[in-house]
Formats: sequence, C-alpha cells, structure tokens
Amino acid sequence: MIPAGFDYVRAGSSEEAVALLAEYGDDAKLLAGGMSLLPLMKLRLAVPAVLVDVGRVEDLSYVRDGGDHVAIGALTCHRDLETSELLAAECGVLRSVAAEVGDNQVRHRGTIGGSVAHGDPASDLPAVLLALDATFVAQGPAGSRDIASDAFFEGFLETALAPDELLTEIRVPKTGAGGFAYEKFNRRAQDWAIVGALVTRVGDATNVALVNMGTTPLRARGVEAALVSGATASDAAALAADGTEPSGDLNASPEYREHLARVLVRRAIEAVSG
Repeated sequence: MIPAGFDYVRAGSSEEAVALLAEYGDDAKLLAGGMSLLPLMKLRLAVPAVLVDVGRVEDLSYVRDGGDHVAIGALTCHRDLETSELLAAECGVLRSVAAEVGDNQVRHRGTIGGSVAHGDPASDLPAVLLALDATFVAQGPAGSRDIASDAFFEGFLETALAPDELLTEIRVPKTGAGGFAYEKFNRRAQDWAIVGALVTRVGDATNVALVNMGTTPLRARGVEAALVSGATASDAAALAADGTEPSGDLNASPEYREHLARVLVRRAIEAVSG
C-alpha cells in the first residue's frame, strides 16, 4: 500500500528536531531509519501530516563508556551495536540480541531509538532494555529528563515520550560479556518473535523479560522472585505466563504463547545457570 500524503522536513540537530516537533505538534512524527514507522504508514495505521527526519543527526549515533554504564545514542543503528567491541566486553547481551533483529538491511538502517520509541511488544531490543533496567534520556522544550525502563512502555505502541520529546540516549549497566541467554521462537529467522524470553544477570539479580506476551514488553516478576527464593529452573519457569495477556493470531493462540513462554524461559534459565 501507499502511505497518505505528508510534508517532509529534515532536522540538522536534536535541538532543531525538538523545535519542529513543538511547531507541528501531534501532526508530526520523527523519522530515523524508518523500519518501524514506514510499514505502519503503508498500512494507514499511522497517518502523520509531517515527517521530521532526524536520520542525519550524527551526534546521536555512538556507543560510549559512561563509567558505570554504556551510553548509546538513539540513532545508533543495530549493525553498530552488533559489531561494538565495547558492548562485547561490557554488555554482551545487547550486542548479541541486536544481531538477531530482522535481516542485514534492517540492521543497517534501523536504529535502537526508533525501535524503542515505537514500543512494539514483539520487538527484541525493548525487552532487552527492560531486563537491563536501562535509562532513557528524552529531550524536550524544557530540557532533558531521564525515564526508567519500567515506566517507559505504557501500552501497545505507546511510550512515556511526550509528543514534543526526542529520545536522545539510552544508558545500560555494565553486565559483562556473558551471563545471559535469549530464546526466540519464530517461523522464519527474520520474522518477529512469536514469543521471546530473555534472561540476564544484572548485578546480583537475575532478570527475566518477555517478548510478545502482552501489549508491552514485560518483566516476568514471578519468575525472578522464584529464582531469588531458590526455585529450580523448571519451577521458576512455570510462572512465566503469570500476569501476561498474550494475543491470539494466525501464528499462535494465547494458550500456545503461554506454553512457549514457560518453555523458553526454562531453556534460558538453564543456559545461564549451566
């Protein structure tokens, strides 16, 4: 399908992008790599009157050592995450999962900020960042503010970003090269996950996040609590679907997604523990 007509403006800086958002209001949408927004526009699920292109704001593309965390510019493409030596040493889980996003074309064009701001519960990276307790930095007319990952995803394709805010940076803790496992069930290698399960160690905790088990990426809090109490991988994973509301579609029923969540979480816990 062909998107509805729209106007196009290109921002040369993050400040200009914020000013353009303030000028056009709810009629505007930010365009980075376009891997999330353009399909919605083709289906007429998003009909912005103005596209504000931030794809060439080069100062928002980086992976830097922030001391106790790794700072990632919102316009950093998936391929740069996949090949980052800093992430390989300091946050291997993010580097590894970035390599599983889509295909080569998507990873070279898509950006981490675009994926996160889109808020799709079937996406890989939002769930990883939720499990990592990442911090999101948003810039608006009044300045910058930090948003915790557990407050960022509010509903289906909805986030805590205000209409006049631009996501500029994502901060993830240094979790090391290993200590994680991502289990993803899909029909083909490049498809969205029917269900995904991410288990990663963050400090002394073992955090568990789920992909495509509700209207937002989710933390499996019941599983995490069970692991703290000393439950086996099998017993903890039995709680994986608790509190979730998976949808039913041509790929899977809600009951099958619940089954997949329990199986994938168990496998991921066993991989991390073994």
